[in-house]
Amino acid sequence: MDSNAGLNPAAADESLAGSFAVQRRVVGALLLREILTRYGRHNIGFLWLFLEPMIFTLGITVLWAFIRANHFSNIPIVAFAVTGYSSVLLWRNMANRAIGSVGPNRALMFHRNVRLMDIFASRLILELMGATTSFIVLAILFTLVGWMDWPENVLQVIAGFLLLAWFGASLAILLGCWSEQSEIVDKVWHPMSYLLFPLSGAAFLVDALPQHIQEFVLLFPMVHGLEYLREGYFGSMFTAHYDLVYVVLFNMGLTLLGVAKMRVVGREMVLE
Repeated sequence: MDSNAGLNPAAADESLAGSFAVQRRVVGALLLREILTRYGRHNIGFLWLFLEPMIFTLGITVLWAFIRANHFSNIPIVAFAVTGYSSVLLWRNMANRAIGSVGPNRALMFHRNVRLMDIFASRLILELMGATTSFIVLAILFTLVGWMDWPENVLQVIAGFLLLAWFGASLAILLGCWSEQSEIVDKVWHPMSYLLFPLSGAAFLVDALPQHIQEFVLLFPMVHGLEYLREGYFGSMFTAHYDLVYVVLFNMGLTLLGVAKMRVVGREMVLE
């Protein structure tokens, strides 16, 4: 090992670039492996990655439009459903895929360049790709047919979606690590995710709720992210309630917990 490497900025930059290139290839290989394992090579294959969330969101949207659900605002029901259910699928599917993901991929950890974070990253990137593509395609489709309008602030919509993705990824890593240590996590998360669904903001606007209920639902970070996203999409139609500092600090804390737990689980796996 070159003792002067740490004193040479060029060498340090080269080493960092090389490490990043290796990491990118590892995650790319795991991503391809995950696609083939989950969707196979037959029929439409990996297109299910995008079609699955699209079918779910489209089904909910059509159902709400058919029954003419009243959501206490002048926001078109189609736009309301697309923004709401796309956000739920984003963070919930991330957590679902991360739980129990370590066991089936444990043998890959014998490769020197494969780390626990790579396994999580490949699954989380897949879910992010699916939810993002579904949201974009449905939004464009419904806009072209006149059921939705173009977003008022595209950058704010992107920022809100990224906040929700950050929450989903940090939650997924934490739950994925916990599930490696205890099987009860898988059993508890599924009913918990159904309980979180009506509190996520997908089916309501905070401004339409009584004051005491608003204070309660705003304890959940995904509500802030969705309110911020919806304000970017049609902010002139309603009054949004969110605190970006709160959701960023919450996501940072959740990320630190997930990374700390991942280090513990990673060391335990190496010791085995």
